[in-house]
Amino acid sequence: MTTEGTAHVTGSANGSAHSTKGSYVTGGTEYTRDTNYIETRITRDGRDGYPVEAGRYRLVAARACPWANRTIIVRRLLGLEDAISLGLPGPTHDARSWTFDLDPDGRDPVLGIERLQEAFFKRVPGYKRGITVPAIVDVPTGAVVTNNFPQITLDFSTEWKDFHREGAPDLLPAEHLEEMEQVNKRIFTEVNNGVYRCGFAGSQEAYNAAYDRLWTAMDWLEDRLSRQRYLVGDTTTEADVRLFTTLVRFDPVYHGHFKCNRNKLTEMPALWGYARDLFQTPGFGDTVDFEQIKAHYYVVHEDINPTGIVPRGPDLSNWLSAHGREALGGRPFGNGTAPGPVRESERVAPGHGAAS
Repeated sequence: MTTEGTAHVTGSANGSAHSTKGSYVTGGTEYTRDTNYIETRITRDGRDGYPVEAGRYRLVAARACPWANRTIIVRRLLGLEDAISLGLPGPTHDARSWTFDLDPDGRDPVLGIERLQEAFFKRVPGYKRGITVPAIVDVPTGAVVTNNFPQITLDFSTEWKDFHREGAPDLLPAEHLEEMEQVNKRIFTEVNNGVYRCGFAGSQEAYNAAYDRLWTAMDWLEDRLSRQRYLVGDTTTEADVRLFTTLVRFDPVYHGHFKCNRNKLTEMPALWGYARDLFQTPGFGDTVDFEQIKAHYYVVHEDINPTGIVPRGPDLSNWLSAHGREALGGRPFGNGTAPGPVRESERVAPGHGAAS
């Protein structure tokens, strides 16, 4: 599997019989995310019918999607590459589902399918809800097990512990779980989902309210991170993963495309330093494909970018500049160690990251 070459920005939903037009913005209303997912879990005891078993499951996670990007990061930090394989759809999709257009013959090499929709239909014939990533597929049956993205990464840390690499960090430190739950809730409602509420607002009033909520939270984060290196405790945790995938998309996409334009991330010293610190930490930035990110948002969201034109900017080389966050202390991996090099088959394509 590879993401070599230019991200696909043609052959999109535009002008097709399965256009995404009308899928994201409803006139006169605020945006409300559908959070009804397939909540089946993969657990050690297999209580939902899917026991933890190395090699049995495939994580389908498009690099373009922030929710999917979380799972790619956590899988890499914990060293689950040998236990859970990774399928990488292309960055664009139509109203039906994500496609494996980056793979030879347009098919996932393990599942043998062209569209993620096929795996959902194997589980629930005629599945009516959104075909979303990340999704975990049971390879023997070809059926989706779950697309419940908040739970997937938590289970990677807990239920899959027997398959963690030596030196894997503790992303859910017991002494910080209560505080982390509160922080994660605010980050999700106000920031992760807040940028979407701005971008998909169906009225000026809905947009104004969403904008104010987002920037209240961003200012809260700026203040919090001016005093500590990480969101909770002195190591990277699940909370940092959840915030990072929104921050890394902020200037390339959310600032303009979603009209979150009070200021750029680069104009917030603490948040910008924090984001660069994480980007330069093994397991974070080496999962980020900026070209696929831009292609996804600007091509798929016909409601707010009907031309499908993808901007060439901004210059992203500044993600590799010095951040100085070490002065705040902290240990990126706690008592653990950094993950090793990205395996060749999972590397971000040359020219798609921050390096020129």
